[in-house]
Amino acid sequence: MRIAVAMSGGVDSSVAAAVLKAQGHEVLGLTMKLWACSNGSAEAKAREEELMSKTRGDVCCSPKDVLDAKDVAHALGMPHYVLEMAESFSHLVIDQFIDEYSRGRTPSPCVRCNERVKSKGLVQKAKELGCEALATGHYARIDADPATGRRRLRMGLDPERDQSYFLFPVAQDELTYLRFPVGELPKKEVRAMAADLGLVVADKPDSQEICFVKDNDHRRFLRDKAPQSFVPGPILYEDGREIGRHDGLAGYTVGQRRGLKVAWTEALYVVRLDMERNAVILGPDASLWEHALEAREMHWIAGEAPPEGVRAEAKIRYRGASVPCTLLPKSDGSAEIHFDHAVRAVSPGQAVVLYNGDVCLGGGWIERALKAGRPAAAARA
Repeated sequence: MRIAVAMSGGVDSSVAAAVLKAQGHEVLGLTMKLWACSNGSAEAKAREEELMSKTRGDVCCSPKDVLDAKDVAHALGMPHYVLEMAESFSHLVIDQFIDEYSRGRTPSPCVRCNERVKSKGLVQKAKELGCEALATGHYARIDADPATGRRRLRMGLDPERDQSYFLFPVAQDELTYLRFPVGELPKKEVRAMAADLGLVVADKPDSQEICFVKDNDHRRFLRDKAPQSFVPGPILYEDGREIGRHDGLAGYTVGQRRGLKVAWTEALYVVRLDMERNAVILGPDASLWEHALEAREMHWIAGEAPPEGVRAEAKIRYRGASVPCTLLPKSDGSAEIHFDHAVRAVSPGQAVVLYNGDVCLGGGWIERALKAGRPAAAARA
């Protein structure tokens, strides 16, 4: 089988390519180039040289990663293609990131990248090159539902590395085409395989930060890209008292404690961003806990919503714990999710991902916390 591998320049996608080569497949590598080429000006050339010298290992898709992917492909004796995807990445991921923060929301750019660029863009490129499948280095698994025959997305076997959270928007046709060769492996074994093969990425650190935000300073990034989002306004205690001033809602997220610059008798947190009043609302930790939320743009991997009242487990952030819940899908593509016990810091703009055991049912984008209590179905459970 002719298979393309999305090579990010990290150890996981490199080993994914090696596994497929060892299985006898015809393998080629695809690497996304997400920064613009030099336009010939001295300033642009200097910026490109700065990018190419970048050696940090805590972000993905950097210029250094492209060089690492090329080295791995050469070591494995496989063709390697660099795909110019800066324009689509900027439009589909970066612009949305800026827009969400400008509206007082907290975006999930890695999920959007998987949904809009990797899953769809790379699948299209792989098909254009005559490939029968696209593989990635994600820690997730795909199989068929024994009852319906539909494709299922399942957690990776290594619980510390599972990445199914980032993949919840994948559709049935994409799951048919995708492969996750390291989904059955623990991370330690992946690194050992890379070392045995002598790959340059064997000890490369895992990416941790947003690839397009230097030093993970999203406030500085937003000030550069969207200065109009930084309009000063009041910081209010949750009872309505003004207790300080802020320099722009885009610099705050729900659950934030540091950098508030407010003196108070107890620890305060951002509990809400009020766009109408351009206000940051602060309160104690107890005010961050919610029993329900509303999500929009729900995507169900099976192709249809489950019946109202179905039980599931939900994650409202990647590293968060799964919480038992009851699902109430709506005909407009939204859903209410009622938790068996309160969850902390429900953040509009973040993804909520739903599971039945290790099977990912789908997910959506958090619109708002709900003050409603648990539905009767959850109370009886």
